[in-house]
Amino acid sequence: MDPPQTVPSSPRKKRPRQVGASMASPAHNIKFRELVLFILEKKMGTTRRTFLMELARRKGFRVENELSDSVTHIVAENNSGSEVLEWLQAQKIRASSQLTLLDVSWLIESMGAGKPVEMTGKHQLVDAFEVLAENYEFRENETFCLAFMRAASVLKSLPFTIISMKDTEGIPCLGDKVKCVIEEIIEDGESSEVKAVLNDERYQSFKLFTSVFGVGLKTSERWFRMGFRSLSKIRSDKTLKFTRMQKAGFLYYEDLVSCVTRAEAEAVGVLVKEAVQAFLPDAFVTMTGGFRRGKKMGHDVDFLITSPGSTDDEEQQLLPKVVNLWEREGLLLYCDLVESTLEKSKLPSRNVDALDHFQKCFLILKLHHQRVDSGMSSQQEGKTWKAIRVDLVMCPYELRAFALLGWTGSRQFERDLRRYATHERKMILDNHALYDKTKRIFLKAESEEEIFAHLGLDYLEPWERNA
Repeated sequence: MDPPQTVPSSPRKKRPRQVGASMASPAHNIKFRELVLFILEKKMGTTRRTFLMELARRKGFRVENELSDSVTHIVAENNSGSEVLEWLQAQKIRASSQLTLLDVSWLIESMGAGKPVEMTGKHQLVDAFEVLAENYEFRENETFCLAFMRAASVLKSLPFTIISMKDTEGIPCLGDKVKCVIEEIIEDGESSEVKAVLNDERYQSFKLFTSVFGVGLKTSERWFRMGFRSLSKIRSDKTLKFTRMQKAGFLYYEDLVSCVTRAEAEAVGVLVKEAVQAFLPDAFVTMTGGFRRGKKMGHDVDFLITSPGSTDDEEQQLLPKVVNLWEREGLLLYCDLVESTLEKSKLPSRNVDALDHFQKCFLILKLHHQRVDSGMSSQQEGKTWKAIRVDLVMCPYELRAFALLGWTGSRQFERDLRRYATHERKMILDNHALYDKTKRIFLKAESEEEIFAHLGLDYLEPWERNA
């Protein structure tokens, strides 16, 4: 699971008070009136939020029931700063540079200390780097994007908190530009560059546009240059032509931008296994991606399918059969089936970010709320189902270990692992194979553990790969 993260900002800044804003219960004595907190329920749950609100009020903090202009600090759990910004956008609220986003650990430490503690540490730095990396990705500046992604990855793995520049000595992947940002956050409590990015119209627009399923950087650039700044204007413009994927993205937008819970992911998993094993009873279906890494929330659900006793023809026919079944059952909302291009003579790939050659199916499925065991499925009033993004990958059984490793992620972990294989071990690793360039042979592996052993590395469990 990713460490909690925050957007760096000064905890001393205030926003204008709003007359009539909801106040903390008058039964509690407010000691720290300069801070007005709002605790975000997203990824936290109602019960825990209610408990923390009441506890914070008893400790003298002013906590609002609703988000209002009087709020100075948003407290979140297991959310990155960019995820909180996405939530604010969904609420039609523009993040002010004076609104501070804090991790729940700050609130817990403050309640323990009996007063607000200063917000410092690696979680600030990590989130600052993720915002900057995303901005450089939007601007297609791969060099700086990778630099900040690597820095964020390294800082997540540190067993200590950086509180001075001396603490950065000897830490890899912290270039001059990265260290400048660290120094500014340590000295000023925030980064002027991050602050500028968060308030940049282009960044905000790209973040909004790319939240639509099927919209990438080229489309976002075109819409931005055309003067669009909201999805409602884009939707209503009759001159724009949308791809089939983008049409589905707009049609099911509210569902697709809301987080998929683990309970929902597991319910989808049951749906997938039922359909797959109806045609290949001995098939294995494994949930991959962020949920396999222990995440409680995600934006889609990925599954790797493999069958030890199937023929090539049976493997090629499986996903079309599954799709047809769901279509007959009224569960299929969108489907993009990508045929296999697997040619063993061309493996492995030298392109670190290349898509693999397995047969894949990118879907939007209708998940009925009654299938979710916990009953906690997010739902719109009066709606009995939710649209869920699902990716299926069909992999030959002998390549399952490489596919499982590749589809588990995280993105930066995969990048680093493949670069390590190339530069340190003279090997080429991708989702299909591991090739030893020195011995000029493919190395077989029945499990992820064997792949790590070939690379001379200690095995990392999936939940340790979030950096």
